[in-house]
Amino acid sequence: MEGVLLSTDFKGLKLYKRGKVRDVYDLGDKLLVVSTDRISCFDVVLACGIPNKGKVLTALSIFWFAFVKDIIPTHFLTAKIQEYPAQLQKYKKELSGRSMLVLKSSPLTVECVVRGYLSGSGWKEYQKTQSVCGIKLPSGLQESDKLPQVIFTPSTKADVGHDLNVDQKYVENLLGVDTAAKIKKASIEIYQKASDYAIGRGIIIADTKFEFGAYKNEIILIDEVLTPDSSRFWPRKQYTPGKVQPSFDKQFVRDYLEGLEWDKTPPAPKLPQEIIEKTSQKYLEAYAKITGKEL
Repeated sequence: MEGVLLSTDFKGLKLYKRGKVRDVYDLGDKLLVVSTDRISCFDVVLACGIPNKGKVLTALSIFWFAFVKDIIPTHFLTAKIQEYPAQLQKYKKELSGRSMLVLKSSPLTVECVVRGYLSGSGWKEYQKTQSVCGIKLPSGLQESDKLPQVIFTPSTKADVGHDLNVDQKYVENLLGVDTAAKIKKASIEIYQKASDYAIGRGIIIADTKFEFGAYKNEIILIDEVLTPDSSRFWPRKQYTPGKVQPSFDKQFVRDYLEGLEWDKTPPAPKLPQEIIEKTSQKYLEAYAKITGKEL
């Protein structure tokens, strides 16, 4: 598809990791993070790409890294191609607008999920136990209800397969009490600051996930942050508790796939052009609403 980047192969560069969406290259003490236009649903990468998706993920992450740096340091260094090492200049076309140089840290092996609303796996768990990750919630809550308070609901970090919800004690045993407390505090503070800002821009951030890394004995925010891939973004004007909400994220694609007779194993069904285009529009709209700028 024209204008869609599905994969990179930069000769002479060491591939550090190829994730579901990002290609990451090792530059020694730094990493080059390239956001492709790949899209994954139910842990399966689809064959098609979503136009502008990688650029939206990159631009939004850069916006939020600057927005939350007073709460915790981040791994972001620069997205200006002219500041990249000389060997990257020949890949300017592929890198422009969809890449960033970041510090190379040691990722912490936990997903830091914060929820302000009851949705997704949290809603499913609540229906069975009236709790999420060991946190007891009031009875009688509906799907998509705003929670009485923001909750921290961590999960395992799986490179393959599904992440599993865990409780704070699990994180303490894994990372130590001090580190567990620090990432919980930072996650909630970032979510609350971003959520307060976004609601004024017409977007509810229902939930989101953060990743942290260790760099020179310091905990820093890494990966992407507060994007349509890592968060549920709902239009504030259309918010109606008691049902699934319209969204600015890939939930649109998930909902389409849920309506098919597909067992959620590779290969994924082909997406119609209309779904691809509408999903691209949703990513672009989310960026415009949050930043006040067109991509």
